[in-house]
Amino acid sequence: MHYRVVVFGVKDTSENIIRFITKEICPVDLVITVAPSVTKKNQISGYKGLSFLTERYGIPVHEADSYYLTDDKTRAFIGANTFDIGIVMGWQRLIPGYVLDAFRCGIYGFHGNAGYLPFGRGRSPLNWSMILGDTRFNLNLFRYDEKADSPNVFATEMFQISPHDDIRTAQYKNVICSRNLIRKLLAVYLSGAEIPIRRESLDFDSWYDKRTPADGRIDWHARTRDIYNLIRGVTAPFPGAFCYVAGKEGGNAPADAKCAAPEAAEDTAGGTASGNTTETAGDTSAAVPSAKPVLPASNANTDVLAGAQKVTIWEAHPFDEMMDFSAYQPGEIIDIFDGRLIVRTVDGSLRIDRYETDAEIHPGDLLL
Repeated sequence: MHYRVVVFGVKDTSENIIRFITKEICPVDLVITVAPSVTKKNQISGYKGLSFLTERYGIPVHEADSYYLTDDKTRAFIGANTFDIGIVMGWQRLIPGYVLDAFRCGIYGFHGNAGYLPFGRGRSPLNWSMILGDTRFNLNLFRYDEKADSPNVFATEMFQISPHDDIRTAQYKNVICSRNLIRKLLAVYLSGAEIPIRRESLDFDSWYDKRTPADGRIDWHARTRDIYNLIRGVTAPFPGAFCYVAGKEGGNAPADAKCAAPEAAEDTAGGTASGNTTETAGDTSAAVPSAKPVLPASNANTDVLAGAQKVTIWEAHPFDEMMDFSAYQPGEIIDIFDGRLIVRTVDGSLRIDRYETDAEIHPGDLLL
């Protein structure tokens, strides 16, 4: 069978783009996703099963048994059919060569950073851009090859990362720009013209590191801006920033009430901008400065942590940088107002607005 327009995706953002293409541009002939069982071996933030699209839109859905598309079922499916153009939205693995070769007009996906490709290749670029304090994001729609995030650029759109954004609101902007770029791409494809690609780039090669949930650990000896950027850069639908709380008496009893995490909106757009990314960076490329916390000895003290409980922080904002909080140590809870924690930082203070914990928290407790 021949499939003209194919979408690869595993997230709620994938559904958003499929709905957009179907309603405003042209039919989507096939969706390639992963079976729910694949999530047991691969952590996929914002994962959403897409098999329902067949009933809702009449679109065939192929569920691969491997996130890398190397399973026998998918190999047989690709070999038995023909394809025109592929669009990737919300897929953070390399597309293998045998799949790329099967698409007559190529497979296209998104990758962005504060600069221009090949700067900022690699994993979780939108998260990293926010964590590093970048204020703009260049979103590229590019043609995949077997390398990660190659500068085979069809078109680019830029959006602002404002001080008021978190990763979810940045995802909204990302999807709006993605729609604009997809509309341009499919207009060229449907016209029958050759899709133009820019491969000349004067920028240097650099990489974002892979992120794991453990990278969300907060270092309370860091600057307020760095703590704030980490929290907003890994909030829902990602695992969230976290720390531990030690009470004045060493440890905390479970509490009935807790400030719960926000639920990721099921019908809104999101998902990190990601291209044909790899697990590790190339040996010859320059590394993008890392924002992973390096914990001081006091924060890594296992004796202290033995009596502490985990606190996941979903939303926080800088509180005040002028008030004299020198009587408190960094990470100490100064006060609590309306369930919000006021915490001392090295260069000021932070207001924690939404958090989740089984601990009972009091002023004077220490976050580690």
